[in-house]
Amino acid sequence: MQKKLNKIAKDTNLFLKRFFNNQRNSELMPAMKYGLFSGGKKIRSKILVDIGLLLSVDYKTLIKIGAAIECIHAYTLIHDDLPCMDDDKTRRGKPSTHIKFGESTAILAGNSLQTIACEILAAPNLKVSEKIKIDLIKKLSECSGHLGVAGGQYLDLKYEKRKISKNKIIEMEIKKTGKLFSFCCAAPAIIKKKAKKEIKFFENIGLNIGLLFQIADDLIDFKGDEKIAGKKTGKDKKKGKATLISLLGYKNSIKYCDKIILDINKSLIKYGSKSKNMRKTLKYILNRKA
Repeated sequence: MQKKLNKIAKDTNLFLKRFFNNQRNSELMPAMKYGLFSGGKKIRSKILVDIGLLLSVDYKTLIKIGAAIECIHAYTLIHDDLPCMDDDKTRRGKPSTHIKFGESTAILAGNSLQTIACEILAAPNLKVSEKIKIDLIKKLSECSGHLGVAGGQYLDLKYEKRKISKNKIIEMEIKKTGKLFSFCCAAPAIIKKKAKKEIKFFENIGLNIGLLFQIADDLIDFKGDEKIAGKKTGKDKKKGKATLISLLGYKNSIKYCDKIILDINKSLIKYGSKSKNMRKTLKYILNRKA
């Protein structure tokens, strides 16, 4: 599992570095690269590759799409760490982008990474039809904006220190984290020109994977080691964050994750041994320490 993650991370970073080298330089580049090349595990890209394998999508094509996803993910982390958001001073064991470069530069670097993602999907070296490129950009934009990541972050902040129902917490976490995972799962189906019903099937799998990821992330914050996690832990409780852990408790949250994994694996059983990589990835997501 770790070898495959490392290969995907290496290939994704190599593509991104080449893409950035072909960009005209600007004073925002150092902050953009700092936020992007910060040693992330590339789990979203791994999910993309796992689904791509099920549908026989070219690996190099998946790496390019994964690069766009990682740009979006980096932008959201840069913005999440800002004092007006989650106010995190460290990320992956080093100073957050706004600590290193200042708040205004961090905001602009995040914005620029968001637009770079669309450039990657529109670039000539992504060997898919123009219609598929448009569909991918449209879907990624939907998952990143007010109906996705941005909308979920708004609810996350709004729900602090309030009693929130289970359904509303799930809705928030699906927007905040699940939507980007839903793009990871839908993109290979879009490339293969699958029917809307099948694209929706993969989107729903991605939403559940995102929910699993967010709960696992909250479990790390609840009981994780700060040095291993690379960021301060115990923040959710101090800030009164609305999480499933605060509602269900630690053990019941793990049981909830086990149920999500079981349901995803059942839905992919028709793909037989091809789905074994996904099964390993889901297990990794739940058991990770950072």
